[in-house]
Amino acid sequence: MPVSSLRNEPMSATGPAEAEPTPASGDDRQLRVRSLLPTLVFDIVGPLVAYYGLKGAGLSNVSALVLSGVLPAVRVIGGLILHRKVDFVGLVVLIGIAVGTTVGLVSHSAKLVLLEGIVPTAVFGVVCLASLATAKPMMFRFALTFMGPDTKRGREFADMWRYEGFRHVFRVITVVWGVVFIIEASVKALIVESMSISTAKAITQLLPYAVFGLVIMWNVSYGKRRRAEGDRLRAGSSERGEAPPPMPAH
Repeated sequence: MPVSSLRNEPMSATGPAEAEPTPASGDDRQLRVRSLLPTLVFDIVGPLVAYYGLKGAGLSNVSALVLSGVLPAVRVIGGLILHRKVDFVGLVVLIGIAVGTTVGLVSHSAKLVLLEGIVPTAVFGVVCLASLATAKPMMFRFALTFMGPDTKRGREFADMWRYEGFRHVFRVITVVWGVVFIIEASVKALIVESMSISTAKAITQLLPYAVFGLVIMWNVSYGKRRRAEGDRLRAGSSERGEAPPPMPAH
């Protein structure tokens, strides 16, 4: 799962990437393509081209892996500078790159470099699951942050927390994302241990985006179904003149 991609993924009342079903204009499509270019250049194609190019130039596996990790780091740092704030996801990605680089330079083990690159994925999965023990799960916090808690939409979204069905939806979404992150990290570790460095590099670079796309599709489908159910329940309560439930204390 490309953890850094969550920083650019649109959020809605039912989780990541559930946009309103409005027809896409030419300008919208151009904007979407432009928004995907940094991911394509810095996170997918760029690191692979850099790795194989550096290997072809005679560099060792370790040196090529470490240097190919510069591009994702540049993207994260550029985003932090542009938005003038440090967020959790960007911090985890940078820590993972820094740890992988340090381990590679000290150990001279290409496999350890690839394994350390899995750290952000595993950490984020654990954090998602651990957040279920807190007042609000991680994916709800992400959605609210992307909307802006002080915006009209953000305030309306936060107010939905008073509904048990809404809280359940975000707990389920957080569980699914957390489990998928951890499974993906485990699969990538198995790939690194059982395949050649060149093959493992290519697969572990591309696999997260395939997984990410599948989870997003599930998220959108699940969110739409639950949103429709919630709308029906709220409409029924409104017709009966029932007051909204109180906001939970925690």
